[in-house]
This record gives sequence, C-alpha cells and structure tokens, in this order.
Amino acid sequence: MSGPLEGVRVLDLTRILSGPYCTMMLGDMGADIIKVENPKGGDDTRGWGPPFLNGVSTYYISINRNKKSFTLNLKEARGKEILTELIRQSDVVAENFRPGTLDKLGFPWEEIQKINPRAILTAVSGFGHTGPRASEPGFDVVIQGEGGIMSITGEPDGPPTKIGASVADIVAGMLAAQGTILALYRREKTGKGQKVDISMLDGQVALLTYHANSFFATGNVPHRRGNKHPSITPYETYKCADGYLNLGVGNDSLWARFCDAMGLGDLKDDPRFAINADRVRNRTALQEILDAFFASREVTPTLAAIKKAGIPCGPINDFAQVFSEPQVLAREMVMEVDVPEAGPTKLTGVPIKMSESGGDIRIPPPSLGQHTDEILESLLGLEAAERQALRDAGVV
Repeated sequence: MSGPLEGVRVLDLTRILSGPYCTMMLGDMGADIIKVENPKGGDDTRGWGPPFLNGVSTYYISINRNKKSFTLNLKEARGKEILTELIRQSDVVAENFRPGTLDKLGFPWEEIQKINPRAILTAVSGFGHTGPRASEPGFDVVIQGEGGIMSITGEPDGPPTKIGASVADIVAGMLAAQGTILALYRREKTGKGQKVDISMLDGQVALLTYHANSFFATGNVPHRRGNKHPSITPYETYKCADGYLNLGVGNDSLWARFCDAMGLGDLKDDPRFAINADRVRNRTALQEILDAFFASREVTPTLAAIKKAGIPCGPINDFAQVFSEPQVLAREMVMEVDVPEAGPTKLTGVPIKMSESGGDIRIPPPSLGQHTDEILESLLGLEAAERQALRDAGVV
C-alpha cells in the first residue's frame, strides 16, 4: 500500500524535536524526506543521552524514521549551491531555526519563492515569524509555562507542573504537518507554494479551548485541579486499596448506570447529585463519598464492574503495561525496525490509520550521512569523483 504523500519530496532542515516530528509524520505517509545535517555531528539529538543503543541515541531514533540523511555544510558556497538545487527539486522545505537564521544563510522566503515558486516553506519556531517576540528562542518547558498549560496542571496546593511529554514541541510538529498538507492541497488548485508559519506558543494557546472560554465568559482565572475536570464530575482519578483508576462519568445517563453498577442507589436518588450541574456544585460532598467508597475496593474487579455497565474507565498504566496492552499491539502501535549501528529496536507506530493508503515505517532512522552519495548521484547527477571532491572539501 503506497502512502498518500508518495511523490512529495521534503527538504528537511529541521533538528531537535518539533521539526523532526513534523517531517516524520510526513515521511510516515509516504513523503520522501531528505534530512539535511551538518557533516560534523548532525542533528543535536544524535548526542542526547543516555540511554544509547549501541552508541546511538534512543531520543534520535524515536523521531527520525522514514528519512534519508544527507550531510551538507551550509556555510560553504558550494553547499549553498547544492541546497539551491535541492530546493528547486523539492515540494516542501521544512525548518525550525530561530526566525531570521535561514535569511542569514541566504535563503529567506522570498528567495525560496524565486528558486521554486511551487515550494512550500514550513517554519516552526517558539513564537512565530510575526509579532514583537518573533526573534526569541523557544524551548518546550518555557513555552508550556508561557502558554498557560502549566498553570492548570498539577495539584491545587502544588507547584505549576510541566506535562510529562514535550507537548509544546510535539503539538507544534503535528500542526506543522497539518499545515504542510493543507498547503500542498491548496497548491493543487493554484499551482503556487506558500509559507506555513507555526508557533509553539500558538499551539499551546489553542489547547486551552474550554478553559479559555470559561475565562472569557467569567473573567475568572482557571486554577490547578489535579485530575479533576472543571465542568464534569465524577470525571477524575480515584485511589483504590491497591492502586488507582480513572473514571469518566460524562453525562447523567452514565451517572445513573454507575450508581446502579456500584450499588450506590442512595447517591442516584440524592437531589444534590441529580444532574451534572448539581454534582459540580456539590463536588466536595460527592468527592468525600466516592473517595471513601473506592478506598476499600481493588482496581481490577472494580474496573470490570464499571466496564460491564458500559461506563468509560481504565487503569493508570506505566510504559511496560502500555506496550504490552493487546489493543495497542493490535493497532500496530509498537513496531520493530533494524536501525543502522544500533540494531533491532522498537518504535511507536503510525497513529493515523487509513483504509486505502495508510502510513508505514519504510526506512529506519538513518546513520549520519547514510544517503549522501545516493542523493548527490540521483538528484544532482554527480559522479563518484565529484562526490569525493565535495567530501574532501568539507562540503558534505
């Protein structure tokens, strides 16, 4: 099955996480990704660790599949000539430098348009390419703080808390992939490329959704609630005698079924908890009752009884449990590849499933410069002697 982006060539100048996540998503869907790296060291994440797998960074491995590694010194005049020719032959140029960096290298958006009017430039940065703070660098933990998500994450009496995954980087990468595909779709109609400007901060603000509209409507600043939902209850984490479980009673019908399944008929008939708005208003009283109820029960049989009643619920899985979960395995969200130098290892799978043209892992995360000769020969038509001369001159 060929991917839906088969035939699309992406010139990938990104590094670290947000940009590589974007290009990995495009590569998963069949795009030809040429990962341009500095000949001396390559992508910074190649050195990030431990852990390393036979000397290869597991961080790098996690986000660089379905790419071809091409080394190129962009400070050399010949390197810039080669980059120009690659831009001419590419559909997309992706970068996540600090705004202005590509301009200094001699490749502002206006120049890319001249080289290839059909090219799409996908640019990911901390604060975007417009606005008073466009030139500032942005890292995930900083953006999580500035975007508001940390202010509502954590226990009420605890400190603001970063989400465990690098959500500012990854959301920006997802939005960049989406923006790139939208620009490609638009190009089919107009024949023209365009610039896709993705800000990590914008992505975090967009995540605030109903929290933001609660603030807009009331002027009240949302605060940390731990695992409690601001507008629904019971919809949170409960501590049992032998662990924790999550419960999602998302409407009044589920509430009645939950009470029946758990033998809590008195709660179902209690006017304080009749509808969700009542339960939210009387959250403290309900919390005390349910905390005491769950504290004497064990996780597994309690979840079984709740699930039997058709109510959303689940355990709090650690990574070992996640990656042995039959549903995760059935959905091919764990895949094994043979990584150059590292050997066989597992990767998370492709999360977008399509009936006719889905994604796949075709190329394992490449070693530095693994495909340089292939690209110089196939795209630029350079003979072996010319390629060696470029290597001797430090251009590739």
